[in-house]
Amino acid sequence: MKKQRILILAVLLLVPFFNQAQDIFSKYSESPEVTYVSIKPKMFQMLAKIDINTDDPEAQEYLDMVNSITSFKVISTGNKTISADVAKWVQSKKSSLEELMEVKDDGVNMIFYVKEGKDSNHVSEFLMFVDGLSAVTENMEISTNGKKRSFETVVVSLTGDINLNQISKLTRKMNIPGGEHLDKNTKK
Repeated sequence: MKKQRILILAVLLLVPFFNQAQDIFSKYSESPEVTYVSIKPKMFQMLAKIDINTDDPEAQEYLDMVNSITSFKVISTGNKTISADVAKWVQSKKSSLEELMEVKDDGVNMIFYVKEGKDSNHVSEFLMFVDGLSAVTENMEISTNGKKRSFETVVVSLTGDINLNQISKLTRKMNIPGGEHLDKNTKK
């Protein structure tokens, strides 16, 4: 009986940590210090219905990728306290994800994590964490709604049946730093 009480107490004490670890996007979705993007499944369904030239293999690959994504969320912030909380959240997620690669360049640290999917080229979750952006963006004028913004941390989460080969192509097309490294880490 004493062991059960200790176990119940331990579980009750840990519940807030699990809620925080699973809910970082919701936690900061309303914060004025955060740029928050969440694309819902309905948007992916609408994108999948766009009339494209299906004779173009690249267009068809992008359409297939869009169809496979169930969630896309992004948080970016220049607030040091929020950045630290996001970094702590990423640390808590590491146990359920595999680190795919890390890129360090000019004070910026970029880490890609994945959760294994149906085969070696697919993942069920893709998490990209970028920290230290203020080192390279401090002289850039970034404004939203007339306010100058700085960015220190960005976290991107994709879930679904995600083909890593398509993610590497997409990051290259969007000129996202580190995208070229994904090619080296995906099997053709």
